[in-house]
Amino acid sequence: MSFQQGLSGLNATSKSLDIIGNNIANANTYGSKVSRAEFSDMYATALNGAGVNNIGIGVNVAAVSQQFTQGNITTTGNAMDLAINGAGFFQVTDGVNPTMYSRNGQFKVDREGYIVNNDKLKLMGYPADGNGTIQPGLAQALKLPTAGIAPSKTSKMELEFNLKSDSAVTAPAATVTPQIDFTDKDTYNNATSVTVYDALGQDVALSYYFQKASNNTWNVFVTANGQAVNTDASGNPVKWKTLEFDTNTGKLTSPSPANALDLTISNTLIITDPTTGAETSRIVVPLATAVDISGATQYDQTFGVTNLTQNGYAAGQLTSIAVEADGIVLARYSNGQSKPAGQVELANFRNPQGLQPLGGNVWASTYASGDPVVGVPSEGNMGVLQAGALEESNIDLTGELVNMITAQRIYQANAQTIKTQDQVMQTLVNMR
Repeated sequence: MSFQQGLSGLNATSKSLDIIGNNIANANTYGSKVSRAEFSDMYATALNGAGVNNIGIGVNVAAVSQQFTQGNITTTGNAMDLAINGAGFFQVTDGVNPTMYSRNGQFKVDREGYIVNNDKLKLMGYPADGNGTIQPGLAQALKLPTAGIAPSKTSKMELEFNLKSDSAVTAPAATVTPQIDFTDKDTYNNATSVTVYDALGQDVALSYYFQKASNNTWNVFVTANGQAVNTDASGNPVKWKTLEFDTNTGKLTSPSPANALDLTISNTLIITDPTTGAETSRIVVPLATAVDISGATQYDQTFGVTNLTQNGYAAGQLTSIAVEADGIVLARYSNGQSKPAGQVELANFRNPQGLQPLGGNVWASTYASGDPVVGVPSEGNMGVLQAGALEESNIDLTGELVNMITAQRIYQANAQTIKTQDQVMQTLVNMR
């Protein structure tokens, strides 16, 4: 019996040393999980199936179990590096075999725009339509957009400002033409500007001029690229709106309502300076904008604009990609806009230890692991994503070195039992 016991001990300890060596080799492998050998004793079966004085016949490696505990998160600065903080696995595919699962977030973008790992396996998730709306459903390989973002014309604008109540009247007599000279500061009190965009994404420099007509009454003139938006038959600028304020509260009373005033910009021709070539010839596409000035006030304070926003933008090209904590892949464009290009989907298992390791930092699902439970990061029991970071292996190098020393001693002890049994049998053979 002792030869078999010692031999089983040598075999089991040898496998344990292999596991420890593999752990040490992967101590610096991102997303790798530590494995351990789990042993069980062996007994010979009695004829009647019972016995209380059985002596064991050795040891057996019952299982090689991976421990799916959280590894440390380390920042890398690479926007395409992803770390899962919590439960879940990345889903990757080669387009042929069943879906594979990984905790290694070292992703890149291939020549076709797919997000892939070092083995060219594609990251899976939900795509987004042309408007940036995520389309939940069956996960598929995520592909980043290559085209730019189309322009959007300005359809809404909001102005919030204060006009100083004791400002001097600058409006001329009604018989004077023109009523305002945009180059003469004495013909108006204050001005502010904002850039809006037509349907082609061409920028239009829009300026508002505020001219006090009388107590609590102001005229507003508007220019687009230096040309008056509203003119008379002779081409002289005329006011766009007249603002009236309450004497007691300083709040705007007319026009009412003031949250959707129409501002129509007709064609404005831009001429190129033949000397400097500063501007190319173009015609602005007509646009109608709803202007909200309901927040305007007339207080005894200096003129100030506290809010000036519009919803248009020019065309833009893709400049960068960012991944949010909830898995949204955000495409950022040169015009300052951004929109979702997809969303990463994670998978989790009731029994992660039942996953089959395939190498290359990926696992396959098995009957023991159960079917994958999918979801987006930060929802349910799924972990959150951290971009620009990676999950280190959960291998404790110091602990593995100690385990190796222990396994070495056990191996020596098992060898010693074989040597001792050999000596005992040699003694028996030499008896006379």
